[in-house]
Amino acid sequence: MWLDHLLTFFLLHVSDVAASIGSGKLKTDLCNSPIYCHSLLLKTVQLANIFPDSKTFVDMYLLNAPNKTLESFDELMSATGGKPNKIQVALFVSENFAKKNELIPWVPPDWKSRPSILEKIRDEVVREWILKLNFIWRNLSRIVHPDVIKYPERHSLIPVNNGFIVPGGRFREFYYWDTYWVVEGLLLSGMEKTAKGMLENLLSMVEAYGFVPNGGRIYYLMRSQPPLLIPMVKKYVDSTNDTTFISKNLPLLEREFKYFHNEKSVSVIKGRKIYRMAHYVVTSEGPRPESYWEDYEEAQKHVKHVDEERFYAEIKAGAESGWDFSARWFISEGSAFGNLSDISTRNIVPVDLNAFLQRNARILADFHRMEGNSPRVKFYEDIARTYQRGIDHVLWNEDEGIWLDYDMKNARPRDIFYPTNLTPLYTESFNRTHREIYAKRAVEYLRRQRIGEFMGGTPASLDETGQQWDAPNAWPPLQSIIVQGLRNTRVHSAMSVAKELATRWLRAMYIGFHKYGHMFEKYDAREPGKFGAGGEYTCQQGFGWTNGVVFEFIDNYPNVTANELLCNSCTTDF
Repeated sequence: MWLDHLLTFFLLHVSDVAASIGSGKLKTDLCNSPIYCHSLLLKTVQLANIFPDSKTFVDMYLLNAPNKTLESFDELMSATGGKPNKIQVALFVSENFAKKNELIPWVPPDWKSRPSILEKIRDEVVREWILKLNFIWRNLSRIVHPDVIKYPERHSLIPVNNGFIVPGGRFREFYYWDTYWVVEGLLLSGMEKTAKGMLENLLSMVEAYGFVPNGGRIYYLMRSQPPLLIPMVKKYVDSTNDTTFISKNLPLLEREFKYFHNEKSVSVIKGRKIYRMAHYVVTSEGPRPESYWEDYEEAQKHVKHVDEERFYAEIKAGAESGWDFSARWFISEGSAFGNLSDISTRNIVPVDLNAFLQRNARILADFHRMEGNSPRVKFYEDIARTYQRGIDHVLWNEDEGIWLDYDMKNARPRDIFYPTNLTPLYTESFNRTHREIYAKRAVEYLRRQRIGEFMGGTPASLDETGQQWDAPNAWPPLQSIIVQGLRNTRVHSAMSVAKELATRWLRAMYIGFHKYGHMFEKYDAREPGKFGAGGEYTCQQGFGWTNGVVFEFIDNYPNVTANELLCNSCTTDF
């Protein structure tokens, strides 16, 4: 039955999907709602700025059928000469939209008050802390309200069959790359059924749209997020040995890979060679619906009129990266860091995206090997080698001894610190016979960047730009990438640094939780436990991926003690 509802929703909102997929080239923007995507109604309401956060409006639902709502809007425009004032727009919204939550609190049937991971933890204080964090899964668990399924055309929320964990705060829907660390945390908490349900939700997106959107709203159908569905499935199968899940869903996993491999592909010329690599790029007009006023104001402030559409496309590509926003995507001719007017996401070849896709190709080869399909094994092994060549010859920087994002506009590496510079270690996209060399040089790189000075986590960058994905903010997924990357080398010096960085993060999370009673989406790397700031909205509490990374690190280091977590003045050689 749920597939019927999803199909109805699909036909109502994205009737041109089948044609675009069948043509072999999937359109990036599959959102064509006359309410929530590209419309005069959306522009009029959002530019009236009646809410402090533009996301508020596009998360509201229609009280009546879309055609009746559009008729009401036409009447408003006719009565006001096409120029309604803020009060008139607010009245129109109040008469035609409502805020009632589209999700219902839900207790996952496999949630346990005392998950098995507790048995690994020796310290009683640490055990009690993890016990409290385990309740966050319950607090963030939701299922779709029946009204969304009954009247899908009235909602921006995309209905899914299974319950899921929301990130928290203003994020009241699933998000693509957040789900990776949530699923990992759920598996470590013994919630295999819930994890499987969340994977099935994402797979239903691939079935309907050809890719997993940024999040579970129709206005996100113009972009995706870092491609982590395939390793999510591997995590689940490795934990449960449910190999039938692979057999059942392998075609969809291939389809999702094909989307990124085709739609995000770019040719990079270095020397006399051409490398097929990937970048974030979005083909979509206008501001982001959920940040309409914010994007519009930035465009008016910084960008010439003829450049507006380029600016909006670059902003969306930056959002697709998950790093919304960071000077990582700025190519500035003037100041050291630049600002949003300098955003040029599509001109940057990111280390992490290419490493993710290289790993995805290897995993797909392994899945086909399990299925006994030798031709497909070779197919994906060849693709993995293609990405590896780019990682080795375009992104690896011998002078710095690390991988660096590549600036295609200026044909040069971007010699700037980001934790994602270590992503090939995380995805094991490197020559294993040289692991000691990579480990040694990674540790040297971190020391040169003075990462050891940050006691509250590794910052997203060392540049304080006011953007939330720059210093001093430290983000949970970046801690996972850098710690697990160092651990993957199996070299003592790197393993030692990994343990120190993980312990620092656990300490920050422990201090912050006991100070505020919440977990947050991001933290201040300078002060353990202090939540982060900057960007387009205030720091949100919850928080799904934060919880997931804590469970991950506790699983890695179950012998961590309360004394270590309370040692604010601890110093190490690193």
